[in-house]
Amino acid sequence: MNLKTVVILLVLALATIFALLGVLLTRGGKPASCKSQPPSSQGGEHGDQSLVFADLTPEEMVEVVTYLHDNLGVPLVDAYDANPSDNCIYYVDVQLPPKAEVLAFLDHKGSRPARQALAVVYFGNQLDPNITEYVVGPLPRPTAHRDVTVQKYGGKLPYHRRPVLGKEYEQIGTFLQKEAFSAAPSFLSRVFNYDGTNFASLTSAPRGFRSGDRSTWFALFHNVSGFFLHPVGLEVLVDHSRLDASQWRVNRVFYNGQYYADFAQLESEFQQGRIKAEAVKKAPPDGGFSSLQSRATPAAPSPLQYEPQGPRYSVRNNHVASQLWSFAFGVNVNTGMRLFDIRFQGQRLVYEISVQEAISVYGSNSPTGMITRYMDGSFGIGRFTYSLVRGVDCPYSATYLDTHYLIESRTPATHKNSVCIFEQNTGTPLRRHYSNLYSLYYGGLSLSALVIRSIATLGNYDYVWDFLFYQNGAIEAKVHATGFMTSSFLHGDGLDYGNRVGAHTLGTIHTHAIHYKVDLDLGGTANRLVAHDMAFESVQVPWSPEHQIHRPRLTKRVLHTEDEAAFPLHSKMPRYVYFAANSENKWGHQRGYRIQIISFTGDHMPEASPMERSISWERYKLAVTKRKEEEPTSSSIYNQNDPWTPTVAFADFINNETIVNEDLVAWITTGFLHIPHAEDIPNTVTVGNGVSVLLRPYNYYDMDPSIYSPDSVFFNSKQDASACEVNHLACLPQSASCSPALPPFTYEGFQNLTRL
Repeated sequence: MNLKTVVILLVLALATIFALLGVLLTRGGKPASCKSQPPSSQGGEHGDQSLVFADLTPEEMVEVVTYLHDNLGVPLVDAYDANPSDNCIYYVDVQLPPKAEVLAFLDHKGSRPARQALAVVYFGNQLDPNITEYVVGPLPRPTAHRDVTVQKYGGKLPYHRRPVLGKEYEQIGTFLQKEAFSAAPSFLSRVFNYDGTNFASLTSAPRGFRSGDRSTWFALFHNVSGFFLHPVGLEVLVDHSRLDASQWRVNRVFYNGQYYADFAQLESEFQQGRIKAEAVKKAPPDGGFSSLQSRATPAAPSPLQYEPQGPRYSVRNNHVASQLWSFAFGVNVNTGMRLFDIRFQGQRLVYEISVQEAISVYGSNSPTGMITRYMDGSFGIGRFTYSLVRGVDCPYSATYLDTHYLIESRTPATHKNSVCIFEQNTGTPLRRHYSNLYSLYYGGLSLSALVIRSIATLGNYDYVWDFLFYQNGAIEAKVHATGFMTSSFLHGDGLDYGNRVGAHTLGTIHTHAIHYKVDLDLGGTANRLVAHDMAFESVQVPWSPEHQIHRPRLTKRVLHTEDEAAFPLHSKMPRYVYFAANSENKWGHQRGYRIQIISFTGDHMPEASPMERSISWERYKLAVTKRKEEEPTSSSIYNQNDPWTPTVAFADFINNETIVNEDLVAWITTGFLHIPHAEDIPNTVTVGNGVSVLLRPYNYYDMDPSIYSPDSVFFNSKQDASACEVNHLACLPQSASCSPALPPFTYEGFQNLTRL
């Protein structure tokens, strides 16, 4: 072999090596970016009809405020700066039209209902201070307003029922710091090293024991990150019932298990050596054990969910649509997320599903803890719906939307990215079967759901509000609780009211109860309520009469009245309770949707309690009533500060009216008992702390509608399951070998904050 031949062979070998390296490097390189399909090919259809349910735009809010300032005929102060003795606009939100008008518009080509706003105004600067509600419209340029207070509530709203403004809390803080605390300088300095900044306070509610009271217990904590877990053992009762803040006073002081008339008495007894001061080590600024800083260094990224061809849903204005589902959504400033006109395969199933109230009832041996019954709607579930964090609060690639509010301000606030929408693959099958009897095949469908979510932070607790829509026509309203527990200073018989979770920290027992409104419309508004269950019967064996067997049989009952359809919280309820349409499926059964409640609620407050009527919705796990425009909500923001004379008492909704072939509403209670424990430090976790309401088809269809899902998988033993034309999952190495185009991480949740 001559030199020329050797050189040629070496060149060819090198070329081959470089070509192979190029192929290998190409295969191992970054995959192509995922290419989204046009929204029209992925989601369902949109129209502008959903705007009949839409929240107010910032521009509409400004127009309403401007109109009221120009037309109420009294001076109005910006609520952000308003004293109790001022007039101010508390909040402005959308006033939804009557259902009959909406359905005439949606279903019968009727005229579009007038768009209006609801404005709540505090009149503190009057001889007879009161709260007044106005409907203002038409929007976007209002020209009229009308007082609807008496129409809605049967009389004027007393001023003492008003929710506390951020300014009032601020004034209470100033009163404590500059006046109340000044009466005990030695005690505060020597026991707590108090410097005017190192206390944080937490309000209790309700604020007294009878209508007209406005005296609030405030618990004090070290002012550090996660302060809820750092009580100092000092609590103070402030009477702020007078409209003039200079007349406010301290009614009681509590320290380490003892009560004092005021701070002057506390200081005097401390100076005389009569007080056993509990030395509490000052917590570090990051809170120490309450810090949410990770105790580990970042490692490999957690699993990431993405859509290889883009979202299979679309969002336009306040309307969400997929190939199966569509609905309108909004966020009420008080009660949070609510959905309207929910349709599956184009057919309306639900007119409205919404959160009504969330309540927590606490127990403790300290005053703030033992008196607290938070009604979160009064504080504002919607207004405290803050920005979501990509990749934690929702999938990184979810669709994020802003919400807008006008409350305690003359100008609207925007919470960026405070609602998210995504399709979630749960990693479990919705249905599946592997057959090895007589024939060999596999059929299944992965469980995915379309989800809309918001998260409200009400002081210490974070509530994750979900509505999920499944391929089989089921709907789920779900809530998880997380965030910080509230705590009391551990003393005396404290362990009778919870568990010790820190050196001086008692995690106090409490309940969570959530109330939902579900207005199902199956085949129209005329529905009935039916109960199915089981009972064992003893029968002779037909082929062996000398033997007896017990067999289950189906029991059936139509519930005719509201009283029959009100099921006490812990009573035995039929396992299958469903709304029935006035039509039948292919097999001759009434088409229906079943209500299934997933809950482990604590006990309801005894009805002997003077304030029980204000939360009387919690008496019932389920109550079905005839729908009435004058019964739009089961609670009221005014119940918190006057629970003894409730503005809305749900128990009055149940008055034995007929519920056969009527427009019906299901009012559903779910929740859980929380006995805090060490693993709730620093935060309560969502695992095991989720409850929900499921609406499941019950003979509504002729078969499971998910059988028509294009995500279904089927192959038999005679087919090549690795072939794309047989099994679409076999195509994933080609169709889904792409990298998602992730947006950059941003967060704007520390802007436009609302005072609490």
